[in-house]
Amino acid sequence: MDYSFYIAKRLTLSSGGKKKAPGVAVSVIAVALSVAVMIASIAIVLGFKKEIRDKVVGFNGHITLFSVPTSSDDDNILTLTPTLKNILDDTPFVCDYSLQAAIPAILKTKDDFKGVYLKGLNGYISTSFIKDNLVEGKIVDFSKEENKDKILISENAANQLRLKVGDKIDTYFISDDVRVRRLIIEGIYNSHFDQYDDVTAYGSINLIQHLGQIKDDQGTYLQISTDDFDRIPENTLYLQQRLNKALAEGELYKMYRTDNVMNQGAGLFSWLNLLDTNVIVVLVLMMIVGVVTLVSGMLIIIIEKKRFIGMMRALGTPNSQIRKIFIYLAMRIALIGLLIGNAVTLAALYFQKKTHFISLDPDSYYIDFVPVNLDPISIVILNAGVLVVTYLVLILPSGFIARISPSETMRYE
Repeated sequence: MDYSFYIAKRLTLSSGGKKKAPGVAVSVIAVALSVAVMIASIAIVLGFKKEIRDKVVGFNGHITLFSVPTSSDDDNILTLTPTLKNILDDTPFVCDYSLQAAIPAILKTKDDFKGVYLKGLNGYISTSFIKDNLVEGKIVDFSKEENKDKILISENAANQLRLKVGDKIDTYFISDDVRVRRLIIEGIYNSHFDQYDDVTAYGSINLIQHLGQIKDDQGTYLQISTDDFDRIPENTLYLQQRLNKALAEGELYKMYRTDNVMNQGAGLFSWLNLLDTNVIVVLVLMMIVGVVTLVSGMLIIIIEKKRFIGMMRALGTPNSQIRKIFIYLAMRIALIGLLIGNAVTLAALYFQKKTHFISLDPDSYYIDFVPVNLDPISIVILNAGVLVVTYLVLILPSGFIARISPSETMRYE
């Protein structure tokens, strides 16, 4: 019978039977801090990537479909024909799609003006995104006729033009000719993406279609959401091939071009990928710190338990069994550190997720708080990996037991 685990469970970690060995306390603290840093790094990076990704998707969608002009006299207006709708409905990865329309506009006050693109707030992705980033006012149902002359502007535009919710703004629309509408500011949003916020306002798609003199089933592009973000490039290629095939077979009368959020936000996603490298570096460094401290603690315990080792060897206990006892002891220390590190870190991260009490500079990070994404699978894999690596590393220093002489340890004090 393997009795090593039973003995290790009953064996005290104290020094001289009175107080906890200093090496044990240091090892527990080191493991707890290492695990805390690793969990925090993963949760914050996952949260940061999710927040940035959601912002880019909120402005662009997963896949964007454009109409390709077939001649110099043709325009780039996209018509959502029944055939095109059938193709999208039959595409398995397409979850939702919405017709989008945008028109250049100039917001003008008595003292200043600002050029923007007025986009129709249409579709679940865009609406929920702007709602999450709304700082003042409210989002109305822009499909209703009474809300046709209401718009949402960014906080940057509101500050520049000194506007607030409820103000009226003269808006000049530029198409074939210049048209003027007095619109009411219904809400102000701030996504902290200045490159989008500075040039984007939202309003009724019906107003934009009317000003652009296009039909209700026409717009400037189609915004498509899919069921798997990681497969967007692959799905984009599939959809483009499906549209090309429909054009060749005469189902469609017009050529379409697809683009996706990975291309539209390539710079941001490349930056986010660099964060993965940083996390790997942090994980490796923290693992080294934890393991080295744990090995040191194990050697201290071996020295403290020399008389115990001598007694066990005198009773004929094999070195392999004694080594197991001390490996299990070290694993006890690692497990205590893991439990403390997980409990404290997860509680702090959950509090941050709910309250956002730790802030960031949005001009540098595009977010005004430290984002957190608590992924249970990642946390479980991390803890399991720490335990496995710890066990494997402890095998080597446990060999120090074989060098201890029974006759010397019986006289050791």
